[in-house]
Amino acid sequence: MERITEIFILLDNIPSTLDNLCAYLAEEEINIEAIGVFHDTAKIYVKNLNKTVKALSKREEYANHELRDVLLVDLENKPGSLAEITSKLGDEGINIEYCYGTLSRKGDMVSVILDVSDIDRAEQILKT
Repeated sequence: MERITEIFILLDNIPSTLDNLCAYLAEEEINIEAIGVFHDTAKIYVKNLNKTVKALSKREEYANHELRDVLLVDLENKPGSLAEITSKLGDEGINIEYCYGTLSRKGDMVSVILDVSDIDRAEQILKT
């Protein structure tokens, strides 16, 4: 588990908006490591945060992005793995604001990205 910074981008909820974002990032040679799209927002995780922020700032439609600290948690790819961490957090009163997954390059592992109501406490809880 690690704390990472995701980029939160407001998007128009119309055809080709996500395509335009992904194509632009590809042109800038930025690889999207994880992405979650929810109605009119894209939440992305990239390895080169500074390069991505500079690229987004150059385009008017992406200039109003935000950076958010979230948790990246690697889990075994088996039934119950996600339930184990969600119940640990819930039992301690930590709300999961949103969650999305990505494939991991670690064998039979998957990764989830969690935005939680108290990231410091969540880190402590999940480290045990």
